[in-house]
Amino acid sequence: MDSMEKIFGKTAQMTVLKNLIKNQNEPTYLSGIAEETGLSHSSVSRVITPLIESGVILEKPLGKQIRTFQLNMESEAATLIVDFYNKINQLVE
Repeated sequence: MDSMEKIFGKTAQMTVLKNLIKNQNEPTYLSGIAEETGLSHSSVSRVITPLIESGVILEKPLGKQIRTFQLNMESEAATLIVDFYNKINQLVE
C-alpha cells in the first residue's frame, strides 16, 4: 500500500491516476492501463472519463477506434496533483 492509498483508500480512479502519473511522459492505451493496474477494461473506461472531462487526462484518437491517454501536464490541476503525489510520498514513506 502506498502513501496515497493510506490516506485516501484504494479506488479504481486513484489507481488509474497513479498509473498515469508514474508514466506521465508516455501515452498509453486503455488496455495498457488495465493490464498494468489489474483493473478490468470497463473499470478503467468508467473512471477515466471524469479525468478526461476535468482536463487532467488528455485523450487522443489514433485511427477510428483506438484512443491514447496521457496526463495533461498543461493542466494546472494535473500539475498540482503530481506535485501533491510526489510530496505526500516523500512525507509518508
